Amino acid sequence: MNNEEKKPTILMVDDMPVNLKVLATLLSPDYTVVVATSGQEALQVVADETPDMILLDIAMPEMDGYEVLRCLKSNHATRNIPVIFITAMVEVDDETKGLALGAVDYITKPFSLPIVKARVQTHLALTWAQNQLKEHNRLLEEKVAQRTQELLLTQDVTINALASLAETRDNETGNHIRRTQHYVRLLAERLRDHPKFRACLDGATIELLFKSAPLHDMGKVGVPDTILLKPGPLTEVEFAVMQTHTTLGRDAITIAAGSPLSGGVSFLRYIQEIAYTHHEKWDGSGYPEGLAGEQIPLSGRLMAIADVYDALISKRVYKPAFPHEQAVAIITEGKGSHFDPDMVEAFLAVAEAFQDVAYHFADLPQS
Repeated sequence: MNNEEKKPTILMVDDMPVNLKVLATLLSPDYTVVVATSGQEALQVVADETPDMILLDIAMPEMDGYEVLRCLKSNHATRNIPVIFITAMVEVDDETKGLALGAVDYITKPFSLPIVKARVQTHLALTWAQNQLKEHNRLLEEKVAQRTQELLLTQDVTINALASLAETRDNETGNHIRRTQHYVRLLAERLRDHPKFRACLDGATIELLFKSAPLHDMGKVGVPDTILLKPGPLTEVEFAVMQTHTTLGRDAITIAAGSPLSGGVSFLRYIQEIAYTHHEKWDGSGYPEGLAGEQIPLSGRLMAIADVYDALISKRVYKPAFPHEQAVAIITEGKGSHFDPDMVEAFLAVAEAFQDVAYHFADLPQS
């Protein structure tokens, strides 16, 4: 052993001084030896300074070795100290009890000095290896957590940047993208215990839907201003061009992700689904594909209610803002035609919360 290295500390506990002397003579060249002649004294020693290992007799007055070990195992600071019983109790039941309580080894008296030394070395090496593995795992978990946080930040920055870019094309939408993402979260949280949605609406999925919702109209970046900002009704041709924003949004994310709609990074997949399918209708009369019922992705069905509700209560160049009650009535009327019936029921249950979100993120008056 390198003289510059700190020797491991061995606490020996035995009410027989002769046993302590023999063990101390054996181990002191390689270890720092501390002795205690009772269970109470041993616990006090451990409280003052944690040893690397404890050699513990069982048959001691007042507090036996079993009770000492129970005390050590009940304390978070001492539960991982390796304990070897060295005892005259040779029955199998005694050994079984000691190991069941958490001792790492059991040596019976009269003991062989080389065996004691070898087992001490072995268990110290095992403990060192276990501690190194725990530290390695802790550092690995820290790195994973740090990397995960960096990825989450990258997601947020990417989504917010794209959403802000889309918003600059249509200044009348104001806080629309912020309101709609909160509507989506409210609906999803309401539905997470519904038998039809329980398996696919866990907390992580709801958070991804919340983050993805602001990009539902990102494809409008590709729609000409003459159509996007037109103050009057759109012609049939102009409306057809407006409808392409669903495909433009989907394709932009598909190219960025390097994967088709059905795969790729999960948070990008939800953005693709929402951008492409939030104008689909439950009865199949929507666009771009005319999907019906549960053919429409869950994310698109959630976004449809959130988007329509907010469009109804917001002032647009082509319409005044409708009151909350009228918006609720229109969505209720669309149950089973425009919207998933179960989601309309969820919407009705949280409609007041929708109104609270609308107030909280209300658009500032135009100056």
